[in-house]
Amino acid sequence: MIRYDALDALPVRGALPALHDALEGHGTAVLVAPPGTGKTTLVPLALAGLLDEGPARRVVVAEPRRIAARAAARRMAWLLGERPGARVGYTVRGERVVGRHTRVEVVTTGVLLQRLQRDQELTGVDAVVLDECHERHLDADTTAAFLWDVRQALRPDLRLVAASATTDAEGWARLLGGAPVVEARGVSHPVEVVWSPPARPVRPPHGMRVDPALLTHVASVVRRALAERDGDVLCFLPGVGEIARVAGQLGGLGDVDVLQVHGRASGAVQDAVLVPGARRRVVLATSVAESSLTVPGVRVVVDAGLAREPRVDHARGLSALTTVRASRAAAQQRAGRAGREAPGVVYRCWTEAEDVRLPRFPAPEIKVADLTAFALQAACWGDPDASSLALLDPPPAGAMAAARSVLTAVGAVDAAGRATPRGTRLSRLGVHPRLGRALLDTAGSAGAGGASEVAAEVVGLLSEEAPREYGDELVSVLRAARRGGDGYAARWRAEVRRLRGAVQPEEGGRGAPLAEDALAGLVAALAFPERVARKDGGSYLMVSGTRAELPAGSALRGAQWIAVAVADRPVGRGHARVQLGAAVDEGTARLAAGALLTERDEVRWSGGDVVARRVEALGAVELAVRPLTGADPGLVREALLEGLRQEGLGLLRRTADAEALRARLAFLRRHLGEPWPDVSDDALHARVDEWLEPELGRAARRADLARIDAAEALARLLPWASGEAARLDELAPERIAVPSGSRIRIDYADPEQPVLAVKLQEMFGLQRSPRIAGVPLLVHLLSPAGRPAAVTADLASFWRDGYRGVRAELRGRYPKHPWPEDPATAEPTRYTKARLGK
Repeated sequence: MIRYDALDALPVRGALPALHDALEGHGTAVLVAPPGTGKTTLVPLALAGLLDEGPARRVVVAEPRRIAARAAARRMAWLLGERPGARVGYTVRGERVVGRHTRVEVVTTGVLLQRLQRDQELTGVDAVVLDECHERHLDADTTAAFLWDVRQALRPDLRLVAASATTDAEGWARLLGGAPVVEARGVSHPVEVVWSPPARPVRPPHGMRVDPALLTHVASVVRRALAERDGDVLCFLPGVGEIARVAGQLGGLGDVDVLQVHGRASGAVQDAVLVPGARRRVVLATSVAESSLTVPGVRVVVDAGLAREPRVDHARGLSALTTVRASRAAAQQRAGRAGREAPGVVYRCWTEAEDVRLPRFPAPEIKVADLTAFALQAACWGDPDASSLALLDPPPAGAMAAARSVLTAVGAVDAAGRATPRGTRLSRLGVHPRLGRALLDTAGSAGAGGASEVAAEVVGLLSEEAPREYGDELVSVLRAARRGGDGYAARWRAEVRRLRGAVQPEEGGRGAPLAEDALAGLVAALAFPERVARKDGGSYLMVSGTRAELPAGSALRGAQWIAVAVADRPVGRGHARVQLGAAVDEGTARLAAGALLTERDEVRWSGGDVVARRVEALGAVELAVRPLTGADPGLVREALLEGLRQEGLGLLRRTADAEALRARLAFLRRHLGEPWPDVSDDALHARVDEWLEPELGRAARRADLARIDAAEALARLLPWASGEAARLDELAPERIAVPSGSRIRIDYADPEQPVLAVKLQEMFGLQRSPRIAGVPLLVHLLSPAGRPAAVTADLASFWRDGYRGVRAELRGRYPKHPWPEDPATAEPTRYTKARLGK
């Protein structure tokens, strides 16, 4: 019997006429309805004609999560007075509850995506509701794009509704061809906001890490909420680990039940949360409880303000979830859980000032996630670069290029990016293309019989992260799952049954059967060939070039080769950390990563000399190395040039003449410019062909460089063609004659103004400072002991103003040397008074 009293109480009923009009006139609509209005449960029933005498239609509702899909179906069946599987059913991966008379089917977006690939027309389906589209999951965005294509090209009669409580309504309306926006105002119960930040600053989230001080604070806010308010408490935390930690700190609550709800929880636990409890409850939940679920009895929400989003580290070849600040849209959805049944309150564990700085919406997965599966779906749809798909955000070019590279490596697409028959099959396996490749190839390379079974089991493990308590060694995790009685193990067994049916035993290869541990390692290696790693010192070097470390006490310690299935990067470290892996042998490594196997001649500058060797390598991992004789001269030359770049021109035979010539040329370049050459390091490297040949061509090692006369080589850069080279000694002489007759060397170390260091008595009688190339020399006037007595670039000024003080200071110290009253007219000399006969 239909429960009309419950249906009539749902506020979205008032928006049904406008929604019907929009679909009749346009065929598409965007439904914006606050939490608790009944958009997830009443709207599909109305569209299917199950509440009145309207036309009977078949409606598919797409939910982002399995728990939401099952809950929505059960709620709708309850409203009709039925059990799921009658007129309302659901399908999630590994579980299908539908019957002959099912008119409303709730599915996950992943299931609908697979269905679209098999039957683009969605035969028999009259309308599709995309629920909670604001969450911007990649599967949901892809499904929406495919549905719009279907409506445009094949099924103009297919009705589409994008529904959410908080969404970019205008963006979705544009995406669906200018769809009308229908709003359900509803009767929303007020929700009081209490700002409850930690008393002391906490460290921001990094990777998967959440500051324990924040979790301690969240637990204290839950206790405060229980004391201050009535009703059940729903607490939002980012992940399973944080839920367990807060649950551990909530011991001793007496007659209060603490429940943990997340994607890994068993169906029984998830279902129990959705029915009223006999005692007061604290429900610790991830974002699965944000949308589409009403947890009865909740009057209080405690929000830690964090969420988990996917991120890809392309540089290290790692893809994982990371902890971020929750968006304002998510915070609004979470707060709404407190006001579904009555006035409520939300305790937000951050400040009101921080709230205005939060992102408006969550980051769309298409912007931050691994796009390999998306790229394969697009290729199978016939649009390899996804340029024609109706998407709110285009996929980043770099992420798409990385995805196509993976798909090409596993044989899923051809050179033009089009899906191959193998790619089509991989897309229909319902797992990531990497795991699909491992599933097919393990069965095809490791003998028939049990290979397919073990491959299905391991792929099932890698499809959904296993509980941490299972361990980090893949075979041990596999055995823990086999004997496990938790929710994860139940879902894993269902997934194994599904995968086992996708790969028939007869498809197995004909080689010798492998042991179970070898098969597990092969699956991981085939799925992640770039993460095959060999022990290298205290860590492992992946073939991708990334280093990885094992956690303390890992069961993998001692293995020479491992295949890394799951890894992350800890805070403050450059290396990856292995979370799940399997020991393999070199043969498995070569088989799995064979596309990366190379043999190359390597000539490079290393350790201060040319090293020539022949290297067999698996990516970055060197398998075998032997000396190389008769190396290619071009490679040797490049290695020598690299040595010169790293260590400088000091590798050549350095003489005083070479240093002096380079300094003189630098001076002329600075003041006269062309045709005098630039002799900086960068310029000399750029013109090495002009000045260091043929000597460089005859060199093979560091010792050969040390025999090259740098002065002779640099002389080749002089402007001989213009004739200016002949003026080198005129414009930048090595030495200059001073009044005493001495020829004094000029120091060109500073090209801006060279220095002439000369004894003061040798400059008597000179009226102005000497100049070269129009530049006055900086004269260092030395005492008889050779120490600087004065520095000047204007000798006349010094004779007039500065000499008197120097004379007074030094003539008593050096009485044997002349100190005339008027140095400008005195006779210059190199000698003492006695030598002069005075």
